[in-house]
Amino acid sequence: MEPKYIFVTGGVTSSLGKGIICSSLGLLLANRGLRVTIQKLDPYINVDPGTMNPYEHGEVYVTDDGAETDLDLGHYERFLGIPTSQDNNVTTGRIYYDVITKERQGAYLGQTVQVIPHITDEIKSRVKAIGDSGKYDIVIVEIGGTVGDIEGLPYIEAMRQLRYDVGRINTLSIHLTLVPYLKAAGELKTKPTQHSVKTIYELGMQPDILVCRAEVPLDHGIRRKIAQFCNVEIEDVIASLDARSIYEVPLLMKQEGLDQRVIKRLQIQAEEPDLERWKQFVEAVSNPSHRIRIALVGKYVDHQDAYMSIVESFRHAGAVNNCEVEIVWVSSDHLSKDNVEELLQGVTGVLVAPGFGGRGIDGKLVAITHARVNKLPFLGICLGMQCAVIEFARNVCGWDDANSTEFNPETSYPIVDLMLEQKNINDKGGTMRLGAYDCALEDDSLAAHAYDKPLISERHRHRYELNNRYINDLALQGLHVTGRNPERDLVEIVEAEDHPWFVGVQFHPELKSTVNRPHPLFVKFVEASMQYASEIGNIEHLSVETQSKTN
Repeated sequence: MEPKYIFVTGGVTSSLGKGIICSSLGLLLANRGLRVTIQKLDPYINVDPGTMNPYEHGEVYVTDDGAETDLDLGHYERFLGIPTSQDNNVTTGRIYYDVITKERQGAYLGQTVQVIPHITDEIKSRVKAIGDSGKYDIVIVEIGGTVGDIEGLPYIEAMRQLRYDVGRINTLSIHLTLVPYLKAAGELKTKPTQHSVKTIYELGMQPDILVCRAEVPLDHGIRRKIAQFCNVEIEDVIASLDARSIYEVPLLMKQEGLDQRVIKRLQIQAEEPDLERWKQFVEAVSNPSHRIRIALVGKYVDHQDAYMSIVESFRHAGAVNNCEVEIVWVSSDHLSKDNVEELLQGVTGVLVAPGFGGRGIDGKLVAITHARVNKLPFLGICLGMQCAVIEFARNVCGWDDANSTEFNPETSYPIVDLMLEQKNINDKGGTMRLGAYDCALEDDSLAAHAYDKPLISERHRHRYELNNRYINDLALQGLHVTGRNPERDLVEIVEAEDHPWFVGVQFHPELKSTVNRPHPLFVKFVEASMQYASEIGNIEHLSVETQSKTN
């Protein structure tokens, strides 16, 4: 069949959860046997999020092909279980960059280059490219921002045109809005939704389905009022109530009939979705038998979106182990030898998070020493692995000056150094070692036992690498390289001997953990932390009453 396009916009306010609604709808349609992908259109002028501060935009999600993308692509992959690519995230910066490049090359034959048609045509071409690939039956297109924002206008216009170009029967418009509950009045208010729909009307788009975020259920009268004043069928007013977990949203959308309305309006014949496996996962997340506490040590712990994929990876791994992982957020800026015992009291595992720059490094090193000396299960990711090597070099090998040249270019022991091909690079955007690379595992290593195969592929985002000239000296003291890139002999994994579970990885395992395929390193890390908790009598057994309240 011809590809169908579903455009998802948001109104009233930001942060309503368009990404979760798109992911949930995608899951429901995929479970009906349809081939589904999701594309995010971001209206900011950055070419990609790669150079943006985590406080601005949360984590940067990296795809197999090396694209630095919006964090919503992580939700898409975690729900659908299929990889995305650079084609799944488009920004205004990229659109204008490509249009201006074409103009400089003479591609427009001397025409005056304008927002309409050139910018809108470029947007449409990015959307159509996925649909025309022949890989998908459904392309869900999430338009970032809020309807009415100046920067989003070209996207709305492009979607309006695209509905005309491919035919209304092949397109659908879903508008996510807010129906606030005023406690003082004791009632839901539909006026914000009416104004939001009026705004998108004025831009030439007619929503077919309204998904209404609300704190309390929408009764028939409220649904009828919204339908009447927003010109939609009452069956197309879908309630999206607050959920205990984002993973419950697909089940709530199924109850509301969102997927049923979509396939009816798009005139698609599709089987009923089989959500049994998803329900089992939600049950495991909602009602674990045990609880442990794992410290996440990083410098952005006051902005937890910076570690979104790590948080969700712990949730996936916890479900496998029938255990709730309570994350103890520890700021590496405030961690020191004087307070480490206090701040890490009661945790049975330590994860040192990725990042860039020298801020908070001393706190990360203190956390690693604590985990190594006290035999706490440890996982270091990217910079976390590099810090683990620096800590070991200083405190076990006795190289007091050991460091990364990122932090001290004059160090006597450059344990971590800038990769050779990075030394002459000045541009910051899109120039790191990005995307999926192979890693060969050493037999009988912790990593090999976790993956249960000799060759793996993981995603990267870094400029600095463990210096190979120190590998043998580190190994003599008990820190071993157990994973290498076979093409370039770059270090990918290190493990400490005489420790129950101490693993550092140069890649980002959190970027490949999904509901149906929890990442094996996180699964084993949580398992090791549970074992440690059991041995010291610090694992919490949850009663039935406690289980019902968790998450």
